[in-house]
Amino acid sequence: MKKNVLIISAAGAMAIVGGCWLFGGAKAESKVGFATETVERGDISNSITATGTIEPVTEVEVGTQVSGIIDKIYVDYNSIVKAGQVIAEMDRVTLISDLQSAKANYDGAKAEYDYQQRLYERNRKLHEKQLISETDYELSLYNYQSANSRLEQYKAALSKAERNLSYATITSPINGVVTSRDVEEGQTVASGFETPTLFTIAADLTKMQVVADVDEADIAGVADSARVTFTVDAYPNDVFEGKVKQIRLGSTNSSSSSSTSSASSTVVTYEVVITADNPELKLKPRLTANATIFTQHRTDVLRVPSKALRFTPEKGLIGQRDIKDVDAPHKVWTLEGNTFVAHAVKTGMSDGSYTEIVEGIDQGSRIVTGTTVTGTAPAEAAAGTDPAGGERSPFMPGPPGSKNKKK
Repeated sequence: MKKNVLIISAAGAMAIVGGCWLFGGAKAESKVGFATETVERGDISNSITATGTIEPVTEVEVGTQVSGIIDKIYVDYNSIVKAGQVIAEMDRVTLISDLQSAKANYDGAKAEYDYQQRLYERNRKLHEKQLISETDYELSLYNYQSANSRLEQYKAALSKAERNLSYATITSPINGVVTSRDVEEGQTVASGFETPTLFTIAADLTKMQVVADVDEADIAGVADSARVTFTVDAYPNDVFEGKVKQIRLGSTNSSSSSSTSSASSTVVTYEVVITADNPELKLKPRLTANATIFTQHRTDVLRVPSKALRFTPEKGLIGQRDIKDVDAPHKVWTLEGNTFVAHAVKTGMSDGSYTEIVEGIDQGSRIVTGTTVTGTAPAEAAAGTDPAGGERSPFMPGPPGSKNKKK
């Protein structure tokens, strides 16, 4: 019986010693430090994101104004063409027949006009000498004017037939590259209320543009000539540069619905045109672009990490060090010897990670940005930080020995 009592007493003693080490001794091994960074100059940017489609700056759809059969095609996809170059021809048989018919009608009307004109001139002279009646003179005048009207009508018809025949020869309106061919030889095209498209020609593929849809909540921050970067899935490692050329006033409404609710809402977007150079021809028409539009951009400004403006030395962390504070809405801290010194600063724009400093601190100064803790977990918990030096929630229960307990 005494032996069992001795064993239990030894186990209890060991537990007490272990608890003392866990809750007391380990805490003494922890050490609180302070992270610092140098105040330096750099760039600060704010931006929005948008998705768009890459398009040529100038793109022309080539069609035909006459109906008929495509007889010959002289270009294909990616063909380089010059302005005025023949790219296709239509069958001319019907068009030539229409032209000949119009020419015959015009010739007949011209002959009739010449006859009525001579007759009218004779009757006019006789009428002036009162050798013919008023009725005969008026009849000759009427016939002359009618013949002139018919001549003008057939002249217009002849001009139209000649023009239609010229339309049978399809030429390129610009210098460029054929990006689309929508017909084949022998295909019949019908020109009615809408001109059928035969080819699409892009003027210069070394100059491209992105037509991006920008949400109504972000459009106010977009300005002409603003810097833009964008990527395309075809070249995920390349970042392309561009700038805003145009903000179109016309808006587009689209409906969106939540996956967790049947309710839908209307999304209003505006088209923003972004120009970009394409010297290597990597950007191809109709690629999807993921654009970043910089709404604010400052270069070579004095900046500090934004977390430095949120740091405040607390007695529970700084130990025996002193604090020299100032009354200011924005301030940063330096550690000078054994004293934390506050510096009132005037801030400018911020991108979340960095904040511009207009005045209050000099370039090259080392400012405190946060705390670092080395040692065991109990000390880290007591300091309100994790082992990596980051902040720790005061509501999260700490490990054994932590004083961060809810009272």
